[in-house]
Amino acid sequence: MANPHAGEVALTLNGERQVLKLTLGALAEVEAGLETDTLVALVERFEAGRFSTADVVRIVVAGLRGGGWRGSFDDLVTGEIAGGPLEAARVAGALLARAFTVPR
Repeated sequence: MANPHAGEVALTLNGERQVLKLTLGALAEVEAGLETDTLVALVERFEAGRFSTADVVRIVVAGLRGGGWRGSFDDLVTGEIAGGPLEAARVAGALLARAFTVPR
């Protein structure tokens, strides 16, 4: 079960439930592949609804890896996400929000 207070989000990939989390290493991976200078700029793009599919994929892959998944970028883009692209975008946004929000 995903623990939102620990920054975790769940996603079903290829019929298997995965727990995603943006660890410090996962955030560094996202930042390395960004088309912007900072993670703050990425968060601002998500808040404004101006994110790209590439942003979503980068965040989801990093979150999966932060949760212990051993797959690759290609495994995600050829995989089946329950809920499709809309669910992937929701998960990416939730990961970013939970990574930068103090639990209450």
